[in-house]
Amino acid sequence: MSAVVAGELDKVRTLASTWTVVGLALVAQLVLALLARDDTVRVAGSDGGTPLGQIGGVMLAPVYVLAALGALAAGTEYLNGQLRVSLLAVPDRPRLFGAQLVAVTAASAAAAVVVVVPAHLVQHSGLLAEGTLTPGAAAVDVVALVAVYTLVPVVAFGLAVLARGAVLPLVVLVVAGLLVAPTLRGALTDLIALLPHDAALSAVGLPEGTDPLPRWAGLGVLAAWAAALVGAAGVTFTRRDA
Repeated sequence: MSAVVAGELDKVRTLASTWTVVGLALVAQLVLALLARDDTVRVAGSDGGTPLGQIGGVMLAPVYVLAALGALAAGTEYLNGQLRVSLLAVPDRPRLFGAQLVAVTAASAAAAVVVVVPAHLVQHSGLLAEGTLTPGAAAVDVVALVAVYTLVPVVAFGLAVLARGAVLPLVVLVVAGLLVAPTLRGALTDLIALLPHDAALSAVGLPEGTDPLPRWAGLGVLAAWAAALVGAAGVTFTRRDA
């Protein structure tokens, strides 16, 4: 199994899109971190404006760039007959799928650390220096962010296997998270809180609903979405034709 995982990791590592996605996510996260270092940058509203750093939908937007890592890793298998080549090398479908999942999860976790940690230090260095934010609290924030930035690409991976391509899953995630959730949040608060986007917002401590999930419950809900979609993808992958 280790050889198969190593082969799948090499696939992810050698995709040009992997490095492009990580670079774009890192730049976006750093730019947002710089803008959100203090309360200077605000989004206009009836209450005089909300500091950018408190707007979860904006601050979490780079996770949808990183989601492309999982979607493209799965989606490229369905281009130019690549999946048939993979199955010739590893005819055991469950084993191949498991190796792909491990590779995407590992790559997503590594990318999450690269994207999240520098930006978090940039954004909160002043608070850490002042003692307003303790190192322990900062560490908890980083762990939650890394977990979310790992799980969302895994969600995208599961959707991409089900859809046999990378584009539709990314469209679904972006539209559901950035358009549908804000539109329906007021009318369907309890339901929207359980969707991946709002669960992720709760997990990173930037909820945007009147009745959000507790932080670790949000992370649990997001993990449950990842597990359910990966499970469905695994069943589909092992049963349908290449």
